[in-house]
Amino acid sequence: MLLHLMTWQEVEDYLKTSTGIMMPIGSTEQHGPTGLIGTDAVCAEAIARAAGEIAEAAVGPTISVGMAQHHMAFTGSMTLRPSTLVSVIADYVNSLSRHGFDRFYFINAHGGNVSTVQSAFQEVYAQTSIDGGGDNRPRVRCLLRQWYQRPRVQSLAKKFYGNKEGYHATPSEVAVTQYLFPDAIKTAELPELTSPGGFSFTDAEDYRRRFPDGRMASDPSLATPEHGKELFELAAEDLAADYRDFLKG
Repeated sequence: MLLHLMTWQEVEDYLKTSTGIMMPIGSTEQHGPTGLIGTDAVCAEAIARAAGEIAEAAVGPTISVGMAQHHMAFTGSMTLRPSTLVSVIADYVNSLSRHGFDRFYFINAHGGNVSTVQSAFQEVYAQTSIDGGGDNRPRVRCLLRQWYQRPRVQSLAKKFYGNKEGYHATPSEVAVTQYLFPDAIKTAELPELTSPGGFSFTDAEDYRRRFPDGRMASDPSLATPEHGKELFELAAEDLAADYRDFLKG
């Protein structure tokens, strides 16, 4: 159930039976010659929505722009500063915790968000620690999961793509967008994969020097909508089960 399609009374009723919520977070950035700029945002949102339906969980609004400064040399990419994203996440969590939500399950689709999201969690916990609770128990707990790093999802991607899955603009994420948006499938002639001598980078210009067409050791030409359907459904089922375990803990 999507939070933005509920009334405040419906949210109050939901909180009588569950205080958990799924929070999709992605990015708006280049994904190579055949990947949609909104890949990470739409994957996070759609997978969270499907997982939420399975787990009967509320799903919060998608954070669609993430920490993607290293992609800013590619036209159309957007980024939040790490400090801005930390504040946005903390404000999202604190706003909803005021109403009684206390278990926040973030479903992430962008590797560049990971360290910033974890920092945001520490900001939330630090505020709780400073305010004091008197019972020595965390009032809010947050968990971050990357849909593409779930073990069963990784195994399926390896079966489909082997070592051509790569690290960015991957065939698995492109396949999911092809399944979700079949009318927006892109094609292009892709240069042969080459090694840039490692996968470390600093700012946007450094990234583009190392990865001229935006990909990181990936071959998205292998993606198909049929693959995307399998990956999508597996991710949703896996995350729904993991969310239920999170609530139990």
